[in-house]
This record gives sequence, structure tokens and C-alpha cells, in this order.
Amino acid sequence: MTSIYSPRAFPSRLEISKHMRKICIALLTATLVSGCGGRVPLETTSRLTVVEENGVLPAPSREDLTAADRPALIGPLDTIEVDVFNVPDLSREMQVDASGRISMPLAGTIDARGKTAGELADTVEAALRGRYLRNPEVTVNIKSSVSQVVTINGQVVEPGLYPVTNQMTLIRAIASAKGLSEFAREDDVVILRTTNNRKMAGIYNIGAIQRGVYDDPPIYANDVIVVGDSPQRRLFRDFIAVSPLLAGPLIAILQ
Repeated sequence: MTSIYSPRAFPSRLEISKHMRKICIALLTATLVSGCGGRVPLETTSRLTVVEENGVLPAPSREDLTAADRPALIGPLDTIEVDVFNVPDLSREMQVDASGRISMPLAGTIDARGKTAGELADTVEAALRGRYLRNPEVTVNIKSSVSQVVTINGQVVEPGLYPVTNQMTLIRAIASAKGLSEFAREDDVVILRTTNNRKMAGIYNIGAIQRGVYDDPPIYANDVIVVGDSPQRRLFRDFIAVSPLLAGPLIAILQ
């Protein structure tokens, strides 16, 4: 019986290897083109003045160094210090309970939620005035706050809850979480916020903010920041890891 087998009926190992390398190179090139755009040069606009290379940035003014004041609000589990002038028995450090209330001798139970330190001091004074003290003078200080936090999630190095300060912005919040992770998509950063009982979302581009295209948005307590995932970056990483080994297993399968 005559055999019809021909050595050329199947590709050689070398041909398979070359073919797989071409596929890998083509896919890697496509991934780089789609996922990694060219660097956009900075340009002077109505909102941004670009200093030429080796130029000198002017020093900021005093107003530039002072952030706009934001009221620090008291919330559940915050630690506060209440000082009643000339009444040491009523002066104390205390923790706001889980429902947002505090309890003081003579003043009773007081709702501290959503109040500033000054507003809570006025409330304590009103509770003490007349019945117990003629002219109470109360000072409240926030010692530590666990209620004024922002949630940072998604593709950052260290997701979690971070305290909000007067100068907190999106870039600073992400820096608090140790920056973007390897697979972060910088043009898909979402801030979730509740305003007047309405849930709202804003989408931001970290790269555009860093280039001065628009201002770095402020971050407030209870905001949620979600950094998107880049499939192109993941695909690129996977191909880098697999491409040197890809031809070998396929050859073994064909044997």
C-alpha cells in the first residue's frame, strides 16, 4: 500500500515558531497603539500658562497658599474635647456615639451630628444656661475625626478609607492611596457624591488634570472615588509574560 504521507503536509517546528512570533508581535503592536497614545505637549491656554523649558515658575502669593475654608463637621465616633470655662467637672474629652450623640452631666443627651465645633458649643451653652449656669462659656475642639473620610477604590495601590482635609483634591486623594496601580485607566476616574439627596457622578481624566487642561476637583467627606481598569494594560502584561513560552506548548501539542 502506497503511503500518501508527505513531510510537507505539516509545518515544521521552525515555521510554527516563526508564525507564532509574528502573531505575538502583531498583537503587541496593536495593544501598544490602542492603549498607549503619544504624549500630548503642554500649551498655554486661557486657564494655563506654560513656562518654557528651563524657565522659572513664579512663587505663589499668600492667597495661593491658603485653601478655602471648609466647615469641619462632627460625626459618629469622632473624638471631641468640651471645655466649660471655670467648671472643670463638666470639661472632658469624649467620643461621639454611633448614633452621633454625646451625653454630658447637666446638659443631658445632645445630637452632635453634622454640627461644627462652634455650633455644638452653642448647643451645649443653651442646654446649661439658666437652669445650672448663668453665663456658660463652652469651647469644643475636634481631637480626631473618623467620620470625615473619602473612599478610594479600584485600581489604586492601596484602596481604603482616607481622612478628608481642607485641601483634599482628586490628585491628592489618589496620592494618599499610593497612586495609580499598574492596570489603572487614568481617563476613567469616577467621583460618586450625594448632593441634596441626589446621587451624582463625575468622570475625570487624571492625565488631563496633570497637564492643566482643567482644575483638580475638590474632594469632600463621604465621596467615593473609583479608578477604572485598563484591559489594554492587562493584555500587554499577559503577552509580555507568555510570548517567550507560547511557541513551545503549541509544538508539543502538534507532536
